[in-house]
Amino acid sequence: MRRSLIGLVLTMLPALPAAGQEVTSFTLENGLQAVVIENHRAPVAVHMLWYRVGAADEPPGKSGIAHFLEHLMFKGTDERAAGEFSQLVELNGGSDNAFTSWDYTSYFQRVAADRLELMMELEADRMRDLQMTEDDVLTERDVILEERNQRIENDPGALFMEQRRAAQYLNHPYGIPIIGWRHEAAALTQDDALDFYRRYYAPNNAVLIVAGDVDPEEVRALAETYYGPLRPTGGLAERVRPSEPPQLAERRVPFSDPRVAQPYVTRSYLAPERDPGAQEKAASLTYLAEILGGSGATSVLGRKLQFESQVAIYTAAFYDGTSFDDGGFGLAVVPAEGVSLAEAEAAMDKAVAEFLEEGIDDAQFERIRFQIHAAEIYAEDDIQGLARRYGEALTTGLTLADIEAWPAVLDAVTKEEVMAAAAETFDRRRAVTGWLTGTAGGEVMQ
Repeated sequence: MRRSLIGLVLTMLPALPAAGQEVTSFTLENGLQAVVIENHRAPVAVHMLWYRVGAADEPPGKSGIAHFLEHLMFKGTDERAAGEFSQLVELNGGSDNAFTSWDYTSYFQRVAADRLELMMELEADRMRDLQMTEDDVLTERDVILEERNQRIENDPGALFMEQRRAAQYLNHPYGIPIIGWRHEAAALTQDDALDFYRRYYAPNNAVLIVAGDVDPEEVRALAETYYGPLRPTGGLAERVRPSEPPQLAERRVPFSDPRVAQPYVTRSYLAPERDPGAQEKAASLTYLAEILGGSGATSVLGRKLQFESQVAIYTAAFYDGTSFDDGGFGLAVVPAEGVSLAEAEAAMDKAVAEFLEEGIDDAQFERIRFQIHAAEIYAEDDIQGLARRYGEALTTGLTLADIEAWPAVLDAVTKEEVMAAAAETFDRRRAVTGWLTGTAGGEVMQ
């Protein structure tokens, strides 16, 4: 493996511990950030390597390249044959996989704690020394095109979502599908993959998360040995992405496909993400999603539409603030039999208007607060989920202090803050409303 003689660890900084966890951070001289989350309940370790690059960072016209490279990373290096990485993980009793988002790409292994060193050796090997042949590229390109066929082209709901995101983001690359537009993904080349890999797959663009039955000093020593000598990418600039212009009018997306068995209506709004040092608005939106659509039996939409008026068989509200740029807040209603999408949308609008007028019931608010607090505690028992939480946050611009402060920020949310967030979010001029139906021309969007 080609490695430069980079110095080793500069600092080892203790982070504020999560409840029941010991969290330690250190940074290598080559820029690799590392976080160790101790959990000694079982002799298991999770090794995750996150890159601060995803589908929203792709060059114009090269959509799908981040996901394509994720596939190619399981090919060989000059030390390992193609496919040997996963075979070695499996032979050592572990499991491995990877995933790509708009903001990051992550590779992970779950193994017995005494196999951690091998995982670091393997992952460091392919960080800077991936080898791929033209045949590898052509074969894997066919794989991702077939994956797109299965996950997108053959799923009308996925096609509908793809069209709605494109309508939501006119200028920002969040409107481009992670798997890529088919015509662009079909044209990706070996040079495209290698250019992307050499620029972004570097220690100064990566975050290492190790969680489980591990010792921070031992993890640091292993990181020094395997990741420390890797050369960084010079001149890697901070992320700067195109921003959205102000949305001045509601956008509507009617989508029909004869394969649709259950029509539904959905509406989404641009909404702020968790910002470093300013997570309060995102916390309020987290509450708002739970209050409006968290439970069919007790949520606002569920109670009003599923039980009182019985115009819907399913309702939901959703928000995820872990993104680098503005994300979205959404509502969805699946109408009951005999109820048109127009009637379902009108009922959804009426329920939201009544909520803005009536406010939040005290008992419901405290119940939601307890549920959110309990979910934060339960999350500590899942070391892989905890490692993912840290990786997602750190690759979307948050800091360790933000991660550790998040439960307290959630606990401090007030009803007034939630209602203020609702009033700001529910502006129809900034909405994208979509109808998914199975019969073309069966209903006309208003």
